[in-house]
Amino acid sequence: MNIKSSRGQKNGATIADVAKESGFSPMTVSRVINGESHVKDATREAVMAAVKKLDYSPNLAARSLAGAEQVRVGLLYSNPSAAYLSRFLVGCLEQARENHIQLIIEDCGSELAAIDAIKKLKASNVDGIIMSPPLCDSKNVLRAIEEVGMLAVVIANWRPPSAVSVIRIDDIGAARAMTNHIISLGHRDIGFIIGNPTHMASHERLVGFQEALKENNINLPEEYIEQGSFTYRSGLKAAEKLLSLPKPPTAIFASNDDMAAAAVTVAHRRHMDVPKDITICGFDDTDFAQSIWPELTTIHQPIAKMSREAVNMLVEQIRNKRSNKEIGSLDLLLDYTFVKRESDAAAP
Repeated sequence: MNIKSSRGQKNGATIADVAKESGFSPMTVSRVINGESHVKDATREAVMAAVKKLDYSPNLAARSLAGAEQVRVGLLYSNPSAAYLSRFLVGCLEQARENHIQLIIEDCGSELAAIDAIKKLKASNVDGIIMSPPLCDSKNVLRAIEEVGMLAVVIANWRPPSAVSVIRIDDIGAARAMTNHIISLGHRDIGFIIGNPTHMASHERLVGFQEALKENNINLPEEYIEQGSFTYRSGLKAAEKLLSLPKPPTAIFASNDDMAAAAVTVAHRRHMDVPKDITICGFDDTDFAQSIWPELTTIHQPIAKMSREAVNMLVEQIRNKRSNKEIGSLDLLLDYTFVKRESDAAAP
């Protein structure tokens, strides 16, 4: 599904078009158009040249918006990975600007905080909610959304048993693909670092890992699977345990890039060469994956695209509701990508 809005432009040009033409992000383009001061002169000139070339008219867009009822969306988030959150929030913010909607952001550190935020947003006449994992893994949070009767789109790792719409990838298939890749390199002693046990993504990725092992007739000792929590620190502890075993694994697959990066750090502390002495792979393909050495082989989860699609999907549902059109929950499955970099090699 690809829901794009080009409202308010007589020639169809949007902020995204101006961003592409100028070479800057939609957020930067918006700052220039809104006259914000902390913008370099060269940036401002490039953006305004693109505005002129495309005949983009922000004032026309504003007048068009003024003639329609404003759309207000609540964004609820809580995730232990700062790298994941960065891409998630930027995607939502950029698409909210593109659709000319008001985004109310709520940082919910707990299930109770999320439920309180939902009630507050409902009382403030917010039209709908977008929610990231792990909040959307909570049955109580999903129940609270249903009880207040709000439209909602979640970025999930599974199909929640509720009326909310979901955007996701196949985490089981992705983890299976990564594990099969590691096995294809000749590894049979493979360590696995699980994510937070309360997050559905942790379960799905573990299932994918175990399915690949079964398909290849590989039986691993229980100590090759360590508990983490999707944080860098938890990855340090888990990797230390794995590499302290009498027979340590020759490869480690971590459930996200934060923990994989931590495993690389532990390997380096032990004077191990990655990937000559040990293969280490991650999941998500956040900025973390390319900010360490060696760069991580990982699974690319299109986090920013998922959040942008969530905004588009919810806005369409809100407008359909206002037009008394039929509204149903949607399930959009996006593709993941295997990304080969420098942290994997043949078994020693």
